Amino acid sequence: MARAAPVQATERLWHGRLCHGKAVARKGCGAERLCTVSTGIGRLHHLVLDCPDPDVLARFYSELLGWPITWQQPDWVVVARTDRSSGLAFQPVAGYRAPDWPDPSRPQQMHFDVMVDDVDEAEPLVLALGARRLTAAESVWRVFADPAGHPFCLIPRPSWAPPVRAPDGSDPAAGSGPGPGG
Repeated sequence: MARAAPVQATERLWHGRLCHGKAVARKGCGAERLCTVSTGIGRLHHLVLDCPDPDVLARFYSELLGWPITWQQPDWVVVARTDRSSGLAFQPVAGYRAPDWPDPSRPQQMHFDVMVDDVDEAEPLVLALGARRLTAAESVWRVFADPAGHPFCLIPRPSWAPPVRAPDGSDPAAGSGPGPGG
């Protein structure tokens, strides 16, 4: 079986629905020698974080991301945009040991980059939620730990991305209505 060449920088492949700028189903755009449209084997359901207390960490990420808690059991809590979308899940682990970034003996294993409109304005808000700063404030991005010790970064919104918060406090990506607390 011949292997497809990598997708060229000028080609568009988006969620397996566009190829070379053309809408496609599962077959491709007719230029399969250049790219392959794949539906994948599966679809991400949740990113699961181990932690000592799922309720505490779920509330933290609910406030940080402006997403509701959509599922809650004693040993499994989910935060997602809706109760029908993928999101973050939290599960308790006995004897949980938090990462100790940047110490390689207890590495971070993964981290979130959380895009914000203004890092300086967002920092006191995440600290009030229970985050702990891990780096100095001199950088354009900042590294924090969530209440269970998982590192995450606040990064400035790139120029290509729409604003995270509208002037009225609503979330432009959610359509309409005020954000949390608004």
